[in-house]
Amino acid sequence: MAYVLGTAVHWFCQILILLLCVRAIMSWIVTSGSSSLAGVYRAVIGLTEPFVAPIRKLMSGLNTGPFDFSVLVAFFAIEIVEWILVRLIYLIF
Repeated sequence: MAYVLGTAVHWFCQILILLLCVRAIMSWIVTSGSSSLAGVYRAVIGLTEPFVAPIRKLMSGLNTGPFDFSVLVAFFAIEIVEWILVRLIYLIF
């Protein structure tokens, strides 16, 4: 049971990280709402925004200029949470 649960957590986090990478790359490519990729970009934002928005809110006091580092911080936060959760799952079960 621990293997299945640990694997599920791992895959969920990896898919989320992949979506964050796609979001970051697409933010450079999709410049208008009428682009053919705009629908995909909106879907990726919809899936990742619940993880990025709280970090963006926490970082609002930092002056990072025109750069939004909340996606990068979310990436690292998800990696850390995954590492902790998988170890706790194997420790408990």
